[in-house]
Amino acid sequence: MFFEFQDQRITVNLPDQAALESEVLRRFSTGEGFALATINLDHLVKLAQSESFLAAYCGQDLVVADGRPIVWLSRLAGRPVELLPGSDLVLPLCRLAAAAGVPVALVGSTDESLGDAAASLQAQVPGLDVAWCHAPSGVVRPRKRRGGGDFRGAEKQSIRLCFLALGAPKQESLAHRGRGEAPAVGFASIGAGLDFLGGHQTRAPLWVRKIAMEWLWRALSSPVRMMPRYAKCFAILPGQIVKALRLRKR
Repeated sequence: MFFEFQDQRITVNLPDQAALESEVLRRFSTGEGFALATINLDHLVKLAQSESFLAAYCGQDLVVADGRPIVWLSRLAGRPVELLPGSDLVLPLCRLAAAAGVPVALVGSTDESLGDAAASLQAQVPGLDVAWCHAPSGVVRPRKRRGGGDFRGAEKQSIRLCFLALGAPKQESLAHRGRGEAPAVGFASIGAGLDFLGGHQTRAPLWVRKIAMEWLWRALSSPVRMMPRYAKCFAILPGQIVKALRLRKR
């Protein structure tokens, strides 16, 4: 499945979790970094509006489907993909990192949130080395190792996986920058994934997610912030459906 903006094409190039995990393990073993993005309708809105965000997204090596509308559009286009929200990828990727002996870094909103997320991850994933935590709006708080506040410092500490939990477009732009500064590091943009793990945000219950109503839960939880965002998402759906149908006919 792909989406076109101007002369650029953004492709969901990993259809399911098995493909994602296989590719991440391959890159761990070869010392090759990556930038992982999880595309959703909000990203499509932003990609159409911002050239800088589009440039950053074109620099992402791996793209998966985050959000049921993307999954439905891909099925409509005859190119089905699996739903892989960024928040659901944190634990699986940490398990891969622990098994491969790969230190990880957490970049997020606040030091407190990152500390709680690190404690939660290490409790759930035996052997996980959370080597560095960084809140860009606060101060750098290394864990276990010392290092600088940029991605070059992270690479020098042998960190190979860095979670970016800052929201779009900031996290994808940082991942794009990080690919140049630290080419051996894998950057995974995961939205509120670390805040959920640390208990600083409440995610919709599982049964709400299963009936594809997480968007409504979020809208009702924070209407001032989320309602305008979802209005823009719904506004682009008809055009995306037409594009998907055209893609199916190719």
